[in-house]
Amino acid sequence: MTTAPDLSTFIKAYDVRGLVGSQLTEPVVEALGAAFADEMRGEGGSGTQLAVGHDMRDSSPGFAAAFARGAQARGASVVMLGLCSTDQTYFASGRYGLPAAMFTASHNPATYNGIKFCRAGAQGISLDTGLGAIRDRAQAYLDAGSIPATDAPGTVEHRDTLAAYAAYLRELVDLSSVRPLRVVVDAGNGMGGLTVPAVLGTAAGLPALPLEIIPLYFELDGTFPNHEANPLEPANLVDLQKAVVAHGADLGLAFDGDADRCFVVDELGQPVTPSAVAAIVALREISRVRAAGETGEIVVLHNLITSRIVPETITGAGARAVRTKVGHSLIKDVMHETGAIFGGEHSAHYYFRDFWGADNGMLAAMHLIAQFGQYDGPLSALAAEFTPYTASGEINSTVTDVPAAYTRIVEAFTARGTVDELDGLTFSGGPADDWWWFTVRPSNTEPLLRLNAEAARPETMAALRDEVLALIRA
Repeated sequence: MTTAPDLSTFIKAYDVRGLVGSQLTEPVVEALGAAFADEMRGEGGSGTQLAVGHDMRDSSPGFAAAFARGAQARGASVVMLGLCSTDQTYFASGRYGLPAAMFTASHNPATYNGIKFCRAGAQGISLDTGLGAIRDRAQAYLDAGSIPATDAPGTVEHRDTLAAYAAYLRELVDLSSVRPLRVVVDAGNGMGGLTVPAVLGTAAGLPALPLEIIPLYFELDGTFPNHEANPLEPANLVDLQKAVVAHGADLGLAFDGDADRCFVVDELGQPVTPSAVAAIVALREISRVRAAGETGEIVVLHNLITSRIVPETITGAGARAVRTKVGHSLIKDVMHETGAIFGGEHSAHYYFRDFWGADNGMLAAMHLIAQFGQYDGPLSALAAEFTPYTASGEINSTVTDVPAAYTRIVEAFTARGTVDELDGLTFSGGPADDWWWFTVRPSNTEPLLRLNAEAARPETMAALRDEVLALIRA
């Protein structure tokens, strides 16, 4: 008798992410489909309906079909979305009011796959808000060796949402009147190769925009033959940076594998920080809702690792900046709790109230293009206005004894600044003209500590970064 795998080894805080074949198999996925249907229906309830989308990885279509079989066995009817980006799945969940599952391993290598879950209305699901229960139900089915079928199994229908998704984003951000721009887009052989031609081009039957799109790696290929679809790694931006300069483009966009994150480079081929993008989009969203007649308090979220310019921009525009932990399911919850109109993360996740509180990299890119398309100057100049401080970027260190490292940091900095423990350790201090802060956070999945530091002056940041790294790695 084959021993069922331990699902807790690859079901993470916010999603499922595992190796294809050894961890994620069709029987495992089928059990997860059954468990998801159970959890969305609730004990003793009637049948439900849910949506399933998938990316271009070789294993994704088979996994999506297996998941649907498990859900059907438990009485759920399934809307199969086919090939789509993660934010396209969120669109289907929001527009049609359906719980949804998206098969993708995002930016991870080709040997991985995974599942991102959401409730109806694109509301996130984490271990504490349903994913743990889904895992435990699925584990029970696997341990028992079978999924008991209901008397009335669910049906399956196929629904193509690409045109509706593209039209909705065009409604949210009007790009028809921007100045003509040349844009290089690196899809990394991921789902941006499907969504970019639909949203920014004419592939979905929408009118042409004043954008010349120069495509890089638009062919959908889950083996990632050119580079990993992870723009957070500088090596994966090199092709885009070279192409922007070679084509004399105004800007470049790089999407990750499931196309829910978008990174930007300027006309010089230099990265524009996600914090600068977040500040620009925040300004646009605050201005938009004010112009639409909204009164009262406007809330915008930023996680604790974004640059200080983000909360400064938010409060300077008359809105309330709310600082959050890192993590998409958590931020989606806070979006709903606070009624925030927008949220930005250092990792290039951008959340929109008008997109059911979910993240959408394409929508953030459209806002940036809209702002830049009315700007009299190069993107490097616009980005510089929103990058006045010096940041370290995220630096990872392998640490075997995290408590000991924390103790060293606390002893070194307690007398020099204030501390909070919202998410890891954050210290901040210094005078008004030479302030600094740093955050040290443990990884949820690896023996790593992640350092992010920022300061008003480059030399202050460099000294701070080096001192804290020495304490971490002592």
